[in-house]
Amino acid sequence: MFFSLSLNHSVLQGKAPKIPDGEKVDFDDIHRKRQEKDLAELQSLIEAHFLQRKKEEEELIALVNRIEKRRAERAEQQRIRAEREKERQARLAEEKERKEQEEQRKKQDEDVKKKKALTSMTHQYGSLQQRGEGRKGAKKQTEREKKKKILAERRKPLSIDHLTEDKLKDKAKELWQWLTELEAEKFDLGEKLKRQKYDITQLLVRVHEHQR
Repeated sequence: MFFSLSLNHSVLQGKAPKIPDGEKVDFDDIHRKRQEKDLAELQSLIEAHFLQRKKEEEELIALVNRIEKRRAERAEQQRIRAEREKERQARLAEEKERKEQEEQRKKQDEDVKKKKALTSMTHQYGSLQQRGEGRKGAKKQTEREKKKKILAERRKPLSIDHLTEDKLKDKAKELWQWLTELEAEKFDLGEKLKRQKYDITQLLVRVHEHQR
């Protein structure tokens, strides 16, 4: 019995058992003890392997969670930036539309003012024209009389019977110079009248265009 305990102790410690002289060796028991020892070591290795694998899986899960969290944070940041950009574009579009409406309103106000001014000018011109036409008939006779009077003053009878030949030449030059001046004055007045008629015509055309 003492030999068996000593042998078991030696086997468990991994030492070669010392066989006493004259004692019987139980090889089955030695083999069984070794198998138990090997099984215990194997189980220990298996447990250590599973523990290491579990730790690696946990680390992998933690890494995946961090990646997913970071991805979600980036997605949220992108969403926030997209919303801010959308709001900024909306503000710009609103500001642009407001400015366009303001410019359109100012343009309409200016057009209304121009139309009112042109209409007023047209009415004034029409009133003046009507008054002029009304007075024209009344003053027609008076104007004719004025013209006759002016012409009578200008067409004074020539007193040349007492003039010498040289004096007659000087008088002819004087009359010719006077006639030239009258023709120039007549031309200037005609051009001035044409210009006034043209300005009035253009003004009426603009009034009609703005009133459409």
